[in-house]
Amino acid sequence: MEHRQLGAKGFEVSEIGLGCWQLGSDWGTGISEALSFKILNEATTHGIDFFDTADVYGNGLSEKRIGAFLKQQDKPIRVATKFGRNGNVFPNSYTKDKLRKSVEGSLERLGIDALDLLQLHCVPFDVLKQGDIFDWLRDLKNEGLIHHFGASVETIEEGFFCMQQEGLVSLQVIFNVFRQKLVTDLLPQAEANGIGIIVRLPLASGLLTGKYTKNTTFAEEDHRNYNRNGDAFNVGETFAGVPFEKGIDIVNSIEKNILPSDLSMVQLALRWILDHNAVSTIIPGASSPKQVVSNVEAAKLSRLSAQTHKALSALYENEIHKHVRGAY
Repeated sequence: MEHRQLGAKGFEVSEIGLGCWQLGSDWGTGISEALSFKILNEATTHGIDFFDTADVYGNGLSEKRIGAFLKQQDKPIRVATKFGRNGNVFPNSYTKDKLRKSVEGSLERLGIDALDLLQLHCVPFDVLKQGDIFDWLRDLKNEGLIHHFGASVETIEEGFFCMQQEGLVSLQVIFNVFRQKLVTDLLPQAEANGIGIIVRLPLASGLLTGKYTKNTTFAEEDHRNYNRNGDAFNVGETFAGVPFEKGIDIVNSIEKNILPSDLSMVQLALRWILDHNAVSTIIPGASSPKQVVSNVEAAKLSRLSAQTHKALSALYENEIHKHVRGAY
């Protein structure tokens, strides 16, 4: 597994990380603790040493499971968690005391003394612009409760604002074949400013795996069912904001006209992201050890050809971007 630097002042991370929302078992088909450990073990076995979670994933269950796993490990593993979407603060009740208590809770669940990376979790832009929350983060860093801080954002505008904040090392963004605007509108500035880029939703909630059809259904409690039109939260967080049926059509077109014969859709989607030098790491989720292995394979591949990149860019400009919904 190759490693990249997470921002000019951050730390090294594996090119492929592990998104741990699913370990909270609060959407879709629940994942048992035993399966969680198998997934985490498979990740570390294949060189993944960066886990991304949040205090609200399973109301802390994801952090607890990671913490229990860490106790059994002698390998260095970096864990990033988040603050900002818990009901006691979102959308407009943020205080320094609540931030501190959230961090203390995360530390207890993870079983560590200081957080490698604490990220603001899609905090409303109006709150970000007040600036106080960044002062609080700097104070907690000075106290040694966190080593680094960053921000998970929903829009390019929010990203530009956050990267100007002193001490911020990383941005977590939605970036994939369906959402290419960041190539020209954010990534170059992040690279110039020494800001690391963590990519979430690299497979657009599974659409870019190529395994779905228009007849695919999801459990009632799965966000791919109840939020596919943004009824619960930002529609961009589900299928990257692309209508499900249109996404299927686009994937079919990629498989027919663009996908190299020696690659899978997953490999194409993840390798395309890694080909952008501004990207530090990708955090696809996995509901099985097999999916972990599939994700890792992308890091072993050579860069895609210029022809493939050109074809995907043209597809975005001509067909995809007009269908993307949600904050961008």
